[in-house]
Amino acid sequence: MDRVTPLPEPVVTLVAQRFRVLSEPARIRLLDALRTSGPASVGELAARLGMGQQNTSKHLGVLAGEGLVERTKAGNSALYAINDPTVFTLCEVVCDALRDRVATLQAALPPVRS
Repeated sequence: MDRVTPLPEPVVTLVAQRFRVLSEPARIRLLDALRTSGPASVGELAARLGMGQQNTSKHLGVLAGEGLVERTKAGNSALYAINDPTVFTLCEVVCDALRDRVATLQAALPPVRS
Protein backbone atom coordinates (compact mmCIF):
# COMPACT_ATOMS: atom_id res chain seq x y z
CA MET A 1 0.00 0.00 0.00
CA ASP A 2 1.35 3.42 -0.96
CA ARG A 3 1.86 5.87 1.85
CA VAL A 4 0.28 9.24 1.46
CA THR A 5 2.63 12.02 2.46
CA PRO A 6 1.38 15.27 3.97
CA LEU A 7 1.34 18.36 1.79
CA PRO A 8 4.20 20.76 2.48
CA GLU A 9 3.05 23.94 4.22
CA PRO A 10 3.81 26.22 1.23
CA VAL A 11 1.59 24.00 -0.96
CA VAL A 12 -1.22 24.11 1.61
CA THR A 13 -1.02 27.90 1.55
CA LEU A 14 -1.16 28.01 -2.27
CA VAL A 15 -4.12 25.62 -2.41
CA ALA A 16 -5.99 27.69 0.19
CA GLN A 17 -5.30 30.84 -1.85
CA ARG A 18 -6.67 29.22 -5.01
CA PHE A 19 -9.85 28.22 -3.17
CA ARG A 20 -10.23 31.74 -1.74
CA VAL A 21 -10.05 33.19 -5.23
CA LEU A 22 -12.66 30.73 -6.47
CA SER A 23 -14.95 31.26 -3.47
CA GLU A 24 -16.51 34.35 -5.09
CA PRO A 25 -19.45 33.43 -7.40
CA ALA A 26 -18.80 36.42 -9.68
CA ARG A 27 -15.32 35.09 -10.44
CA ILE A 28 -16.67 31.67 -11.35
CA ARG A 29 -19.25 33.34 -13.62
CA LEU A 30 -16.47 35.38 -15.27
CA LEU A 31 -14.34 32.28 -15.82
CA ASP A 32 -17.33 30.44 -17.27
CA ALA A 33 -18.15 33.35 -19.60
CA LEU A 34 -14.56 33.38 -20.86
CA ARG A 35 -14.60 29.60 -21.25
CA THR A 36 -17.82 29.55 -23.25
CA SER A 37 -17.42 32.72 -25.34
CA GLY A 38 -13.68 33.26 -25.58
CA PRO A 39 -11.64 36.41 -24.91
CA ALA A 40 -13.60 39.53 -24.01
CA SER A 41 -13.17 43.05 -22.68
CA VAL A 42 -14.28 44.23 -19.27
CA GLY A 43 -17.23 46.03 -20.86
CA GLU A 44 -18.35 42.96 -22.79
CA LEU A 45 -18.12 40.74 -19.73
CA ALA A 46 -19.90 43.29 -17.52
CA ALA A 47 -22.78 43.56 -20.01
CA ARG A 48 -23.01 39.80 -20.53
CA LEU A 49 -23.14 39.08 -16.80
CA GLY A 50 -25.11 42.12 -15.66
CA MET A 51 -22.27 43.39 -13.51
CA GLY A 52 -20.81 46.87 -13.15
CA GLN A 53 -17.61 47.56 -15.05
CA GLN A 54 -15.68 48.51 -11.92
CA ASN A 55 -16.74 45.32 -10.13
CA THR A 56 -15.95 43.22 -13.20
CA SER A 57 -12.52 44.82 -13.51
CA LYS A 58 -11.78 44.20 -9.83
CA HIS A 59 -12.64 40.50 -10.09
CA LEU A 60 -10.68 40.08 -13.32
CA GLY A 61 -7.69 41.65 -11.56
CA VAL A 62 -7.92 39.03 -8.80
CA LEU A 63 -8.20 36.22 -11.36
CA ALA A 64 -5.23 37.62 -13.30
CA GLY A 65 -3.19 37.93 -10.11
CA GLU A 66 -3.79 34.25 -9.45
CA GLY A 67 -2.78 33.40 -13.04
CA LEU A 68 -6.22 32.10 -14.02
CA VAL A 69 -6.78 34.72 -16.73
CA GLU A 70 -4.43 36.75 -18.89
CA ARG A 71 -4.81 40.30 -20.09
CA THR A 72 -3.67 41.40 -23.54
CA LYS A 73 -3.86 44.88 -25.03
CA ALA A 74 -6.22 45.32 -27.95
CA GLY A 75 -6.01 48.90 -29.16
CA ASN A 76 -7.37 51.18 -26.45
CA SER A 77 -8.83 48.33 -24.43
CA ALA A 78 -7.74 44.99 -23.04
CA LEU A 79 -9.01 41.51 -23.65
CA TYR A 80 -9.16 38.88 -20.95
CA ALA A 81 -8.83 35.18 -21.69
CA ILE A 82 -8.43 31.94 -19.78
CA ASN A 83 -4.78 31.40 -18.87
CA ASP A 84 -5.09 28.24 -16.77
CA PRO A 85 -7.76 25.87 -18.11
CA THR A 86 -7.02 23.35 -15.36
CA VAL A 87 -9.34 25.39 -13.13
CA PHE A 88 -12.25 23.80 -15.03
CA THR A 89 -11.07 20.33 -14.01
CA LEU A 90 -11.53 21.44 -10.42
CA CYS A 91 -14.96 22.86 -11.23
CA GLU A 92 -15.99 19.60 -12.92
CA VAL A 93 -14.92 17.56 -9.88
CA VAL A 94 -16.91 19.85 -7.57
CA CYS A 95 -19.95 19.84 -9.89
CA ASP A 96 -19.91 16.05 -10.14
CA ALA A 97 -19.73 15.71 -6.36
CA LEU A 98 -22.61 18.17 -5.95
CA ARG A 99 -24.73 16.32 -8.53
CA ASP A 100 -24.13 13.07 -6.64
CA ARG A 101 -25.05 14.71 -3.34
CA VAL A 102 -28.25 16.24 -4.76
CA ALA A 103 -29.24 12.90 -6.30
CA THR A 104 -28.69 11.16 -2.96
CA LEU A 105 -30.74 13.78 -1.12
CA GLN A 106 -33.54 13.64 -3.69
CA ALA A 107 -33.67 9.85 -3.44
CA ALA A 108 -33.99 10.11 0.35
CA LEU A 109 -36.90 12.57 0.24
CA PRO A 110 -40.49 11.40 -0.02
CA PRO A 111 -42.29 12.27 -3.28
CA VAL A 112 -44.03 15.65 -3.36
CA ARG A 113 -47.81 15.35 -3.51
CA SER A 114 -49.96 17.93 -5.24
